[in-house]
Amino acid sequence: MSRVWKWNRPVTVREVLEDLQKERSIAYTTVMTVLDNLHQKGWVRREAEGRAYRYEAVSTRAAYAAALMNDAWSQSDNPAAALVAFFGMMSEEQRRSLTDAVRIVQGPQTQEPTAPSESAEAAEGAEPRQGGPENPASAQDRGGR
Repeated sequence: MSRVWKWNRPVTVREVLEDLQKERSIAYTTVMTVLDNLHQKGWVRREAEGRAYRYEAVSTRAAYAAALMNDAWSQSDNPAAALVAFFGMMSEEQRRSLTDAVRIVQGPQTQEPTAPSESAEAAEGAEPRQGGPENPASAQDRGGR
């Protein structure tokens, strides 16, 4: 899937094979089998081109990653605690990406018109507060105390 996502266009078994062979020895039939399996699982669609097929991703890598995260989060018995733990694992770069994503989802109507970058920089560089109101997710983990 990495190759199909990377090229972001319909690809043939031969193209994927040639790209993979730059890194390791692999058989044509192996690549063909994997792409066929991906097609049967609904990850790629294919269109006949002569005696071969061109394979194209059904969704983007970002959509796939989002579906994985949503699936994992929805299986948690405490979604808020799961998010807090997940955010705690993030690197500073990932936190900046999260901040950017929240801004995109919220849209321009929720940003201050005078200095949106100033508040974003403050939020991105902020350390977690000590004291103050307790996080409801952590309180629930300790039996609601």
